[in-house]
Amino acid sequence: MPKNLRHDPLPVFSFWVDLGMGGQAYFKGVAGLRYETETIPVRAGGVNNTTYNLVGATKWTNLVFKQGFTKSSQLIQWRQEWMQGKSMNRIGGTITQLDTAMQPKAQWTFMRGWPCKWDVSEFDASKSELAIETLEIAHDGLTYKAI
Repeated sequence: MPKNLRHDPLPVFSFWVDLGMGGQAYFKGVAGLRYETETIPVRAGGVNNTTYNLVGATKWTNLVFKQGFTKSSQLIQWRQEWMQGKSMNRIGGTITQLDTAMQPKAQWTFMRGWPCKWDVSEFDASKSELAIETLEIAHDGLTYKAI
């Protein structure tokens, strides 16, 4: 089979993120690339052997970004500005998955995102781990395209 016709699975460790704040960001992890459409069960009068499932609204899961915490974190600054009402801008962004040769292969784009939750990992003097900050972004939709 010619190499260009192969569709090898993509690794989960190779990706970059553009949050629309100027430049690409690298994260330890990204989660929440998920959405579902509700089903609305309806019983029809006189039909006792089945329930019909109607199509409901599509729900978007919050995107969750994790990275090592630094004193100049743009993520916590954005969350604080949002909470204080200084800059309540919604942003769009992309998550791009790379192959093992570091070439872009898949991309998810979210629309009208805003920082709904931020936290930092537990401080524990008995561990020798990095502090990890987590930012959740609520958004109004997610699209996918193969590159």
